[in-house]
Amino acid sequence: MLSTPGIGSGLDVNGIVSKLMSVERRPLVVLDAKEAKQQTQLTAFGTLKGALSSFQSSLSALKSPANFSAITAKLTDTSLASVSANSSAVTGSHDVEIQTLAQSQKLKSGNFASSNTSIGSGTLTIQFGTYDSGTFTLNPEKAAQAIIISPANSSLAGIRDAINQSDAGISASIINDGSGDRLVIASKDTGLSNALKITTSDDDGNNIDNSGLSQFAYDATIGGTANLSETVAANNATMVIDGIPISKASNKITDAIDGVTFNLLKADLGTTTTLNITRNTAGIEKSISSFVKAYNDLNQTITDLSKYNAETKKASILTGDFTVRSLQNQLRNALSDPLKTAGGGLSILSEVGVSFQGDGSLKLDSSKLSEVVNDPSKDIATLFASVGKTSDSLVSFVSAKSDTVNGKYLLDINQIATQGTATGSAPSALTITSGINDTLDLTINGTAASITLGAGNYSADSLAAEIQSKINGKSAFSSKDINVTVTQSAGILTMTSNQYGSSSSVEITGGNGELSLFGTATETIGIDVAGTINGINATGSGQTLTGAGDSNGLVLQIKGGSTGSRGTIDFAHGFAAKLDQVINKMLDGKLINNRIDGINAKIDDINSQRETLSRRLGDVEKRIRAQFSALDTMIASMTQTSNFLQQQLSRLPTIGNS
Repeated sequence: MLSTPGIGSGLDVNGIVSKLMSVERRPLVVLDAKEAKQQTQLTAFGTLKGALSSFQSSLSALKSPANFSAITAKLTDTSLASVSANSSAVTGSHDVEIQTLAQSQKLKSGNFASSNTSIGSGTLTIQFGTYDSGTFTLNPEKAAQAIIISPANSSLAGIRDAINQSDAGISASIINDGSGDRLVIASKDTGLSNALKITTSDDDGNNIDNSGLSQFAYDATIGGTANLSETVAANNATMVIDGIPISKASNKITDAIDGVTFNLLKADLGTTTTLNITRNTAGIEKSISSFVKAYNDLNQTITDLSKYNAETKKASILTGDFTVRSLQNQLRNALSDPLKTAGGGLSILSEVGVSFQGDGSLKLDSSKLSEVVNDPSKDIATLFASVGKTSDSLVSFVSAKSDTVNGKYLLDINQIATQGTATGSAPSALTITSGINDTLDLTINGTAASITLGAGNYSADSLAAEIQSKINGKSAFSSKDINVTVTQSAGILTMTSNQYGSSSSVEITGGNGELSLFGTATETIGIDVAGTINGINATGSGQTLTGAGDSNGLVLQIKGGSTGSRGTIDFAHGFAAKLDQVINKMLDGKLINNRIDGINAKIDDINSQRETLSRRLGDVEKRIRAQFSALDTMIASMTQTSNFLQQQLSRLPTIGNS
């Protein structure tokens, strides 16, 4: 049944109900306004968290001590070499003369009709070392490499390709000199200690004749077979620094001056140029300037969100908010409280030209900053980064945690870290015979592998070099950065692990050469450094010592020295580190998150009130509509009765006349 309210009575029922309900809905409008305000505050706190995160990102350049130790190295004549320096370099100037560049040895074969000429199959064994007066001394850092030449790749081109695919530390090419093709073999590494000794295992049964694969044999020792001829001699780079002769295997020299790397480009014998090593003060000043700008950007965001405009008498969305005031106070306190144990001669920001202005922003005095940065008696790193200054040169600060407490710590060492070793019980045999005493089974730092030594007669030094070379070249070890140093004293061999601490060990577990080379070896496991920081036992691992208590997270490296008192460590979190901690607590802690949770709770409560009110309004509208519908029906009925009576009354005169 279809009905239209008011059609019978003429009342505008829908209009009346709508107007009445608009009055009833006024509490909803109030709730909407309250929610809009809460949403605006929620957005404001989101903006505030974003500004804090941006400012925190700007602190990264100031938190690390290394960024304040940046060093610039420059050579007057840049055509001779490119130079760079790290934080360990010491500022100053040096006279430099580059006399020769390092070269890699190159060897050539005889002429062959073409690259397709069949040569022969077998094995090429490549060794690296130094030739001196007809003797060859192995390079202990480079293991011998075997290259198998199968019958399928026994042509001149095939041998070239097999060499280049072997990753054996040499390269090969074919050069036509007009009368035929020659194979040229070159060591990939420069330097006297990377000269080549090439021996063959020729499938034709003769390893030294000038036929088959043995045409590529090269041994320049007295009595050796040299079927290849040298075209370029292995040579070291030589230079003179401040009157001191320097000889290095590579044109990249990293250990001539501490912290400085040379990449030699050209030799100029007899000409001296100047190397200047200076601090990168411009980079430090730029980082601090960026820090000031970033803080001011944060301060402006906070001001915009919380200011009160006295002229317009309008407040911002977070004006008077306790959380914002607390946040501002924490930031300003972190920037204002002096450092007490920094140890770098600086304790407050104003000493480097950074000071507060009346509006809460920071101002930078660039000239004052530049003066301090260039003052060698001041360590500006301690003002910003988390830094520990040690009084013992063999003790170095590694790192700290955010909860490491600022302070001066006393260091006592009762045990120095050692390396694992294995020492023979008697002089080693110096003749290695294949299948008789040429293998060793080893477990180094927990990793096991076996090596095979080259057969031959050795001196004690050359045998030590051969063993070291084979161990350090073994992929099972090198892939885990495990290596050893092998030395000899009166013919007795000692192997020492490169690692320090209780995980450092060298075990000779077998092999046919164990007894003849080491006898009954004495094997000693390394020990960890041990000691106390401020009287509290610290945790040692290798050469590193990690504090506990107030020094929790303070990590030091003890590079030898004696046991007993080892001086002090002045540790402090600089201003950048302090601010980073403060902001972490603001972003991850309760200060802002509780406020945001409170706002969200209010929004949820408003939504709950809205739902309740909406249900009530629905009931109210039903009731009002029902009442007016009833009135509409009643009025319609009365109207109908009225119309009927009028019709009847209008007929009364007619009835009388009848």
